[in-house]
Amino acid sequence: MYAVSVRRTFVAQHYLTVPDPGPEGEPHSHTFTAEVELRGPELGAYGYLVDIDDVKAGVDAVVDHYRDELLNDHAAFEGVNPSVERFARVFARSFLDVAEPSTPERLRVRLWEDDEAYASYETAVDAAAAPAEPVGPAGDGTEADDRTDD
Repeated sequence: MYAVSVRRTFVAQHYLTVPDPGPEGEPHSHTFTAEVELRGPELGAYGYLVDIDDVKAGVDAVVDHYRDELLNDHAAFEGVNPSVERFARVFARSFLDVAEPSTPERLRVRLWEDDEAYASYETAVDAAAAPAEPVGPAGDGTEADDRTDD
């Protein structure tokens, strides 16, 4: 199995919406590091699993969408607790919508929160159906995520 990974660091804010969240119930910042890994058994015509520049562009688009933003204000987190686990899933699905990789079979996003802990989400690449939240110039954050988990 081949693997290609790209990592980016960015700051975003959130507040937890669970009962008795303590200080985490107030808006606060985290330095997130997103590690996006694509895996597959076959290489394409040019000996690549994926074009790494396309992966970088896709990761950058998702990072740019959430950088310096309050996660709670985004449609993908409406009515739910914006945990790092949920953010890893949203990030993965948003990446698939932007990058649209075709050769890899699996995607894993590992999302570090302040270099102390991480959560990850893994899915089949072909599991993309509808965006988790539109990312990019046309995305207004109003579309729902109706994909099913693997």
